[in-house]
Amino acid sequence: MKHIIILGDGMADHLIERLGGKTPLQYANTPGMDFIARNGKTGRLATIPEGFQPGSEVANTAILGYDLNKVYEGRGPLEAASIGYDMAEDDLALRCNIITLNGGVIKNHHGGHMTTEQGDVLIKRLNEALGGEGVKFYTGTQYRHLLIINRGNKHITCAPPHDHPNEPWKELLVKPEAGWEDKNDNQHMTAGETADLINSLIIKSQEILNDTEAGTNDRDILSVWPWGGGYRPAMKTLTEVYPQIKSGAVISAVDLIKGIGHYAGLKVINVAGATGLADTNYEGKTEAALTALKTSDFVFLHIEASDEAGHDGDLELKLKTIENLDKRVVSPICEALQSWQGEPVSVALLPDHPTPVEVRTHVDEPVPFAIWHKGITPDGVEAFDEVSCVSGSYGLLRLGEFMREFMNA
Repeated sequence: MKHIIILGDGMADHLIERLGGKTPLQYANTPGMDFIARNGKTGRLATIPEGFQPGSEVANTAILGYDLNKVYEGRGPLEAASIGYDMAEDDLALRCNIITLNGGVIKNHHGGHMTTEQGDVLIKRLNEALGGEGVKFYTGTQYRHLLIINRGNKHITCAPPHDHPNEPWKELLVKPEAGWEDKNDNQHMTAGETADLINSLIIKSQEILNDTEAGTNDRDILSVWPWGGGYRPAMKTLTEVYPQIKSGAVISAVDLIKGIGHYAGLKVINVAGATGLADTNYEGKTEAALTALKTSDFVFLHIEASDEAGHDGDLELKLKTIENLDKRVVSPICEALQSWQGEPVSVALLPDHPTPVEVRTHVDEPVPFAIWHKGITPDGVEAFDEVSCVSGSYGLLRLGEFMREFMNA
């Protein structure tokens, strides 16, 4: 049996008074998602291991069955893999957002949803001014870029900018982990030196990107914001872990998901017009997923749009992204698979974590999931949402239990 995971990033949410006490998934029109729930089996999944923050890199890696305590190195190395940067053993790779500041606080984590072309211009400007021996910026996608610090120390505390909207940025600057301030080894500088270097890059970037003193007025100011640093990870491929997967593919507009796919041994399929936002090419991703299923045993189809709407606190947009995912991805895939003539396909549908619009950041709470394939015995749940799936026959699974159940379908 072949397998496809359809993941709506940040799609889960809370009960919202403006929606009559329903979640966006309950309120939105989602006949495709409800088809999977009604004709399949459902449950809930805890995607965040104890001691980890509810980031997408953590949740998506856990969903694929990996033990984060063994493989986690932060988001930066995943970004590096996605853009084709081959990390040296003594490299520290950090995700490097271009963010917007205003009045001394973080206004948004995405620089006003800049394009990749706009981001590339800014990254090249930063490299000319700040790059050099041991420091290099690399262009990623849209506002999501990469900072490499040779001999940088990973034992630092960074604040993911999407977790801190409207908070004073100076209070969120990088700090060395307790006990690591003056520690180093033969490969890396101390954590204190690394934190000082990154903070200086943040301050100087504001002057370079805006031709103004850093954050001293009430107008929008662009700034780099490095976080999620780590060394080169060691991950087994999915083929090595699950004998059912002899080949696989990942489809996403987001570099970190492509990076996870790279280390998991999946072929990265790039879709023209895939943006990670509400204007993404849903139909292109759907076509790419169905095409990949013809030659691959496993497809990981990731859609980012709902997460971005949640971070922006835009309820109307989040509802739209959920309905677009249903109408333009989930429903067409289900319709195609009902008449599929090849090897049977098992479909899993889930978010990676909630990104509630009234909180505007990720939260560590279980998410609903559903699994459907021809011949499965339904469990009586009629709709796909956070409330209905509580009654599902899978109950509450944790971390790698989901992938084991899915592979055994």
